[in-house]
Amino acid sequence: MSLLPSERSPGTKFGLAVAVAMLLVIPLFSIWLIVYDRKSQSETAQTSIAQGWGGPQVISGPLLVIPYRDVVSETVTENNRPVVRAREVWKELSLAPETVRLATDIRPERRKRSIYEVVVYDARVSGQARFALPADLERSGVTLADMALDRAELRFGISDPRGLGANPRISIGGQPLRLQPGGGTSATGGSGFFAWLDARPLVGAAITSDFAFDFRGNGSLSLAPRAGDTRWSVRSAWPHPSFAGGFLPATHRIGDQGFSAEYRFGNLSLGQSLVSTGDARPGSAETMSVSPGMRVAPGDNPRGATISLFQPVDLYSKVDRSVKYGFLFIGFTFLALLLFDVIGGVRVSVIEYLLVGAALILFFVLLLAFAEVIGFTLAYIVASTGIIGLITAYSAAVLGSWRRAAFIGALLTALYVVLYILLSLEAFSLLIGSLLLFAALAALMYLTRHVRWGGRDEGPAGA
Repeated sequence: MSLLPSERSPGTKFGLAVAVAMLLVIPLFSIWLIVYDRKSQSETAQTSIAQGWGGPQVISGPLLVIPYRDVVSETVTENNRPVVRAREVWKELSLAPETVRLATDIRPERRKRSIYEVVVYDARVSGQARFALPADLERSGVTLADMALDRAELRFGISDPRGLGANPRISIGGQPLRLQPGGGTSATGGSGFFAWLDARPLVGAAITSDFAFDFRGNGSLSLAPRAGDTRWSVRSAWPHPSFAGGFLPATHRIGDQGFSAEYRFGNLSLGQSLVSTGDARPGSAETMSVSPGMRVAPGDNPRGATISLFQPVDLYSKVDRSVKYGFLFIGFTFLALLLFDVIGGVRVSVIEYLLVGAALILFFVLLLAFAEVIGFTLAYIVASTGIIGLITAYSAAVLGSWRRAAFIGALLTALYVVLYILLSLEAFSLLIGSLLLFAALAALMYLTRHVRWGGRDEGPAGA
């Protein structure tokens, strides 16, 4: 029994269809909240999977830190009179290498728990750094006589030391050094490792440090360079890198078998001096501390480079975007039913609009549920095929004709194909969507050009 009696005007029928469509916005918004909640659960699960493996890593160094004596003046009060006294204190001179050559091999690995997946990696860093005392050292206010070269430290920074491998190897002139925990650089918030070093040979000539260490991380790897000339070569089998940070690679290659990149940094472009005095430990303005499990955003590394290993298909983002097009699906389908009602003379009730709208909304629930298990593309095919079949069969009963139902099915097929194209071609989604709306409006205006919306439906004039 139809709830839209024959005496209702086409305008009234249009208003009821619009009212039902607006009512369906409520469950559509609820589905958007479900997508947001599932995405949050996915991020929590990914953090849990990577727990204990090592977070997004930032590496820096090496940096040679040499204690030196300095005299500071301080004012004290004696017998109610200010007295200036000189006191000797120990400070630290940080000497960055003149040149650093770094090679990093990133070996990615997918880790899964239930339906969730995260990309982690093992990385191997090897390199060489050359240190030399500048000829104008005294310009920094420090003399060789004040420096305790035999108490120097060679510091390496790594933001999450939980991921550090078991046997880092550091040597000076071929002589291995014994490593100690902590004492990293300011760029990593003091996290890392260091070695005590007798740097007295530095007075007569430059010294060279060779190093190699392994570490684990997830998500991204950042380098905070400090040398006069830093050259960093990176390679990995991961085919989907994202280059970010303050510096992009000078050259890079990306293919199905992985990527490689070559970076070059100069201390002038970094805005850093090779020699600095004061406290070389955390607290300086250049500190880029990263807590375990915290994501490194591109803007967090303005004085270095960040390479992210991301998965190109973010199913939650695609489902979220598809839900935003949900009202268009409802609108186009209701429009087709309305045209059959107004022009074709087939009466469509409010309940029938509601049931068709509910089926259209169910598509997004099915898409989300299947996408988490079988992937977005296959889930899209399964969900759209099921909904198209359901609505087509129901429309055959409502419209009293399989021929008319086939038109509804063809319309829905076209809509789902267009939506998939919109989701795949993100750069042109606005253009394609606006052209689609223009075509729909033009078709509606043409097909209803003879309809008298304010009076009873008498069919198109001159029919």
